Amino acid sequence: MRICSFLPSATEIVYVLGLQEQLFGVTHECDYPGDAKDKPWVVRSVFDGMDPQPSSGEINRVISERLEQGLGIYEIDQEVMQAAAPDLLLTQAICEV
Repeated sequence: MRICSFLPSATEIVYVLGLQEQLFGVTHECDYPGDAKDKPWVVRSVFDGMDPQPSSGEINRVISERLEQGLGIYEIDQEVMQAAAPDLLLTQAICEV
């Protein structure tokens, strides 16, 4: 089985279950256990790589605009996703705030 995790807590569960060798993609936020940082990022924030980092006001503006347009605040790296060819995606619905 090939697994991709879109959620840091799900990544941790994969490791607890001893399935880390079947994990082929994680999010930019997956940093525990340490080995998870070495997995390819299949999900990243729309703000990754922005230099300089946006202010909190700019972040709020961008997120509000994206949500109004029906877009998310994360992006799936299609190339990494295709290479991972997962059988199982671990994710959750976005919580309303």
